Amino acid sequence: MNRDHNTHPRNSVERELDALREQGLSRSLRTIPRAGGSFACEGRICLNFSSNDYLGFSHHPRLIEASRHALETYGTGSGASRLVTGDLPIHQDLEAALARHKGYPASLLFGSGYMTNCGVIASLCSSDWTVVADRQIHASVIDAVRLSGARLVRFHHNDPEDLARRLRKVDRPDQTLVVTESVFSMDGDLAPLPDLADCCEAIGAFFLVDEAHATGVFGPRGQGLIATHHLQSKVHFSMSTFSKALGTYGGAVACSEVMRRWMIHKARAFIYTTAPPPVTVAASLEALRLLDEDPDLGMILQAKAHRLRDRLQAGGADTLASASQIIPVLVGDNHQAVAIDRQLREQGILAVALRPPTVAPGTARLRLSVSLDHTNDQIDQVAEAVLAALRGEAG
Repeated sequence: MNRDHNTHPRNSVERELDALREQGLSRSLRTIPRAGGSFACEGRICLNFSSNDYLGFSHHPRLIEASRHALETYGTGSGASRLVTGDLPIHQDLEAALARHKGYPASLLFGSGYMTNCGVIASLCSSDWTVVADRQIHASVIDAVRLSGARLVRFHHNDPEDLARRLRKVDRPDQTLVVTESVFSMDGDLAPLPDLADCCEAIGAFFLVDEAHATGVFGPRGQGLIATHHLQSKVHFSMSTFSKALGTYGGAVACSEVMRRWMIHKARAFIYTTAPPPVTVAASLEALRLLDEDPDLGMILQAKAHRLRDRLQAGGADTLASASQIIPVLVGDNHQAVAIDRQLREQGILAVALRPPTVAPGTARLRLSVSLDHTNDQIDQVAEAVLAALRGEAG
């Protein structure tokens, strides 16, 4: 029996892709020669203001040497999950170092930040739990809640009063998890962690804070904003990634020893996957040592971010509530954001446009991120180029 060609599943996919293009939401991969704040490209220096390599660690010689030594010692991979034969001494070393760095009794490694959130939330929560998350929470948390079967409630962005109202309505405070980011990845603003922690403590709810964009750049020795506010006793789970400021790859959660043991038994994202490769684990361990040795790196980075934000705001750009190394420049229209992205790229500046569903409809933007690799002259150059593009001036 012949099927109508128009009913083939591929055609519905192609129609959906066409619709995305018409809405200015089509995406494609862009290949660059190397990570970091700048690189040589087509005979000129290109500036990367869209990387999460905030401290420039991805090319640090000590991280490279640590990876090389681990490669010679352990080989290219771990060979198995950690519950089989993949648990190497270097995994234990990194977990101990991260726990000390974050001020927690223990920590547990995962394959990525995404897997960390999925592992923690899906191991703790089930269908009789409630997860109360900030309205701008990362997609990994939303996916983790779906995976767990828990009920999802959203509170207004960075609004402790709204969180308190919603927590008063939960039936089982002891089966409630509150989730926020300390530095929000799209707006670059900071969560009011002390007030949110008080809300959780008042009813006895669990509290998870995603510190992906705070680790390495905020707090003493880059410990993050939980440590800045001395909230380790009130935040039950401190999630970190090694792929942002630390310049490597992987994720982890700092927590109590009891919760670490629980996740070893229950976190499917930990149990059913190969252990992180020794080369990235070694680099992450060396990155933590660098943070301990130079506690001012985050302050220097924030001073650079302040410079860029000031120049953009002085020129009339809307940087929302940014207070970090992440600086959004609101454009609004999807097509215009893509056009500005393209214009800047032609000038050798990577300032990637973000559109729905990554951000809310009507809030398409450039997401600028500052690195220690960027000089003040480069920061000023990018500010001038962005402002000119917003004014509609040709590059």
